[in-house]
Amino acid sequence: MFSVTVRDHMMIAHSLRGEDFGPAQRLHGATYVVDATFRSAEVDDSGIVVDIGRAAEALHAVLADLTYRNLDDDPAFAGVNTTTETLARTVADRLADATRAGAVGEPVPVLDAIAVTLHESHVAWAAYERPL
Repeated sequence: MFSVTVRDHMMIAHSLRGEDFGPAQRLHGATYVVDATFRSAEVDDSGIVVDIGRAAEALHAVLADLTYRNLDDDPAFAGVNTTTETLARTVADRLADATRAGAVGEPVPVLDAIAVTLHESHVAWAAYERPL
């Protein structure tokens, strides 16, 4: 399996519901380093999985809708605990939609999966991988 990974970051504000989260129940900020990995069993005729520049632009566009926002105020997250795991799935799903719409190349590359990892710090991260 081949893979290409691009990296960006996002800064959000949110609070988490539930006593398990202790002080994170209060409004707080988080800065995530975000890796998006595009996976394919094969490379295309040019020898690539995906154009790295276009993949980076697509990830940046997805993150632009989330960064510098209080996710508690976003109707898309109503009733959702915006944990790192949940946000990784959200970014992966939105990136998959953008990929299918041609954001990483026309014709749309043949990809098997997208994996998104959100790094909370240098010692903790969460990831979500989905097929395409």
